[in-house]
Amino acid sequence: MSEPQAVTVGAHHIGLTVSQLDASARFFVDLLGWTDVRRDPDYPAVFVTDGTIMLTLWGVKAAPPNAFDKNRNVGLHHLALRVNSFQALEAIYTKLIDHGISIEFAPEPLKAGPARHMMCYEPSGIRIEFICAPT
Repeated sequence: MSEPQAVTVGAHHIGLTVSQLDASARFFVDLLGWTDVRRDPDYPAVFVTDGTIMLTLWGVKAAPPNAFDKNRNVGLHHLALRVNSFQALEAIYTKLIDHGISIEFAPEPLKAGPARHMMCYEPSGIRIEFICAPT
């Protein structure tokens, strides 16, 4: 019996609703080196990419916004971004610390390893994981 074939081929983009649109866009562009693809001030939205994945950052329209609680809400638990080396993971950690980004935990082994990961909160409070999983 053959395995079923997936009808999808990966993510085109991921849409995130953020409470601090400009600060969240700067997190990806200024700190992570992503490209600001375009902006739609009427929506409002900022589209950013690392060349592999695109994020649509949607500005929340209600004030004050409800903060997401990963243990109580249905929705995005975290966004995991792959990095190419342990050195890159450490460099990201240092850069985020230097820019006052809230860190949940510093780079550490993922379970028994050899993968390593860390977790932070981008300016709107979305949990972002950085992971290096050597092959």
